[in-house]
Amino acid sequence: MINVYLVDDHSVVIEGIKSVLQDEETIEIVGFAMTSEKCLQFFEFHTADVILMDISLPDLDGIELCKLITQKQPQIKVLALSTFEQGTYVRKMMESGANGYLLKNSSKQEIIEAIKTVHSGRTYLCFEAGRALKQNDEAQKNLPSLTKREKEVLLKISEGFTNAQISEMLFISIDTVDSHRKNLHSKLNVKNTAMLIKFAIENNLL
Repeated sequence: MINVYLVDDHSVVIEGIKSVLQDEETIEIVGFAMTSEKCLQFFEFHTADVILMDISLPDLDGIELCKLITQKQPQIKVLALSTFEQGTYVRKMMESGANGYLLKNSSKQEIIEAIKTVHSGRTYLCFEAGRALKQNDEAQKNLPSLTKREKEVLLKISEGFTNAQISEMLFISIDTVDSHRKNLHSKLNVKNTAMLIKFAIENNLL
């Protein structure tokens, strides 16, 4: 029997998964949570074989939750179940300790197959997630390299600091900060700060 725990902030999704799995003789739902906090509370005193985990949660996101769970109970297999099919999300979940990745439009058969696959110690990626991960990894190889200082400036920009504030924090002139900002725009082929931050997040530069 594979004991499965569900984490999703939408009750309709939880009920849907329960309905999908209720007739599967080898799988038992042992609980569910709609927040990361409730999930962590459960695993302070209980365990499960597989967690079906959403990424988008109202408190701590699934990426951080996955990391915490797998650090505390590494024997638990985490299977991401998300609407996000971008390669960056797939990569971050896998780097956080997830054993597989499914989209929420997956069929009953695929969900069951994925649960059994990760429970056996293997990795499961749905077709879309596998393709997105491959594309993301190929894109990462083609990213322009940033200097250490450019990375520092980029981080401060993403945190909402102005050029003047960054200048004081990094002990460089405002003109130098502005120069780094322009270099970042040029290297990453973006036109403004919003596009810069979006690109940086999507490509794991932060």
